[in-house]
Amino acid sequence: MIQEAAIPLTEDTLAPGTERTLAILELLGRHRAGLSLTEISRELDLPVNSVFRITGTLHSRGYLQRREDDKRFVLTNKLFDLSRPLVREKSLVVCALESLKWLRNESGETTQLLTSVNHKMTVLEQCISSQPIKVSSTVGLQVPMFSCAPGKAVLAHLPAAELDAFFANVKLKQYTPTTLATRGAMEADLAKTRKRGFSTDIAEGLEGIHCVAAAVLDEYRYPVAAVTVMSPSFRLKRDQFEKLGHLCMQAAETITRRLLA
Repeated sequence: MIQEAAIPLTEDTLAPGTERTLAILELLGRHRAGLSLTEISRELDLPVNSVFRITGTLHSRGYLQRREDDKRFVLTNKLFDLSRPLVREKSLVVCALESLKWLRNESGETTQLLTSVNHKMTVLEQCISSQPIKVSSTVGLQVPMFSCAPGKAVLAHLPAAELDAFFANVKLKQYTPTTLATRGAMEADLAKTRKRGFSTDIAEGLEGIHCVAAAVLDEYRYPVAAVTVMSPSFRLKRDQFEKLGHLCMQAAETITRRLLA
């Protein structure tokens, strides 16, 4: 007898096979070091033969890789690639890459392209600094919008109704002594961002890291993404914010032109 899965399968479930496939993907998303067939079966209480068929299909379609050393399955970037944002059917990442490289070379620091997903900023691409001490992250990483410069650059350009919805749905938290953890403080900072055209992060998300960012806008002046320069705070001082802010604005405007061309 085939045992029932411990994942939510009821009489109302329209596609049990799809439920199991998604459960495996979500499980592997929580275990980035990978899991074996037996471990997946045990974690989800699924028959090994079902896991074998599903993982085999996902592997053949490019959603999973199987490591040579221990045969564990790990996620590939295919799901992320499928969800990369487009503007006018143009890839945001492709249109931004040259500007990210230019911004990295001009600033000497790591540059990133991020977009908002479910009230968080997701890293789409980055060009890492050649400095011996540098700041970087991984593509796909998500960070709170309110505690990072690119997030605040996007928030500053949102329509009023969407900004109200953000504050209604997101709990502001104090990550560092400089985090803007109240709506009043955030709105005052966003007003400054709108006036000067760029946002700043004074160690608001992580101690010791400063960032400057500008929003990438579409033809309706809606923020589809943001470009940012990030650096250790001992090297990126406050008196450099304006210079780097204008560089970010220049890079963002170039990306917009490429998207709309």
